Amino acid sequence: MNFLLLIGFLVLISTWWVDGGMGAFTDLMVDLTLVKSAISKGAVCLDGTPPGYHIQRGHGSGANNWLVDLEGGGWCNDKWSCMYRTTTALGSSKHMDKIFFPAILSNRSEENPDFYNWNRVRVRYCDGASFAGEGYYKESGLYFRGRRIWSAVMEELMGLGMSSAQQALLSGCSAGGVASVLHCDNFKALFRPQTKVKCLVDAGLFLDYVDVSGQRGLRSLFDGVVTFQGVAQNLPERCTSRMNASLCFFPENLLNGIKTPMFLLNTAYDTWQIENSLAPVSAVKDGPWKFCRLNYTKCDSSQIEFLQGFRKRMTTVAESFYQSKATNGLFINSCFTHGQSVLPGTWHGKNYPSITNKGIAQSVGDWYFNRSKVKLIDCPYPCDTTCHNYVS
Repeated sequence: MNFLLLIGFLVLISTWWVDGGMGAFTDLMVDLTLVKSAISKGAVCLDGTPPGYHIQRGHGSGANNWLVDLEGGGWCNDKWSCMYRTTTALGSSKHMDKIFFPAILSNRSEENPDFYNWNRVRVRYCDGASFAGEGYYKESGLYFRGRRIWSAVMEELMGLGMSSAQQALLSGCSAGGVASVLHCDNFKALFRPQTKVKCLVDAGLFLDYVDVSGQRGLRSLFDGVVTFQGVAQNLPERCTSRMNASLCFFPENLLNGIKTPMFLLNTAYDTWQIENSLAPVSAVKDGPWKFCRLNYTKCDSSQIEFLQGFRKRMTTVAESFYQSKATNGLFINSCFTHGQSVLPGTWHGKNYPSITNKGIAQSVGDWYFNRSKVKLIDCPYPCDTTCHNYVS
């Protein structure tokens, strides 16, 4: 598989054209902190460099509350794809720098009304296996230490005051969303019983779905990640005891066993999954899906019908998840995009995506603070006129 596809949908840090351009966000730049003590623990990026995170401290009513966001950015499943990542910030802290804190990480109350004054942390993603790998590839000097990175960063944050948190939220987008699923109960276990702890999964509901050629490309990718990076030992035994470990990397097979309250934020027409799983280049070539996979307006009626089948499967999984625990929450809209908590134009603001006039930030806040139960599933495309659709 082309290694560029493995990178997936990167968190769009550099695309702040929304609401006035990059100049409007200069106060959201946050410095990188390296966890240098992690090296002695073997908690390192793919190339052996220390992991890192970015933090803005809370104040006022949020001074003792913590939001920890796990960065996304695809996966690597073999020597070449993992070696490529070592030349980027997705595999080496040598390439990391300060970043923007927008949307759910913003320090602006008008953009992030419920979490703006919390301690907000972005944990950088440099292991390529959703913070879950364990191993070493001697031939190329690749370190698969995602689980150790998770532990080392959490230990440092606990020492910075997170151990006494009154409220905490673990979030993640895309591959970071998968990590949020995998580590949700681990995160809860860090805190005192009286601490309110919940988890948010954005664009992390990757489905084991048959593609347009009848193959299961995402299953093959995940099998490579789990096998090559030694992920199986860090997957829940309640899942691996009854099915192949690779299938236990799919959130759909883990959700109903998670004890900590969780919120699923996803689009029913996830563009990363359409482009890389449902209609990957390997299955499409120059066939009828060549243009549809990149631009939903180019899809014919039969292709839309196929995508509606994918939506039905996603909403079925989401319904089961919601029904499994009264404290869970749900926002599944009908937009063609991927990742909605990390962009200011979709998280909160003017003309943001909504379901029954309720936007994403409000929905997450209502769920977290128990202001109301949130179970929102959009009607099928093309009914939603509030979407911020993505076209490649």
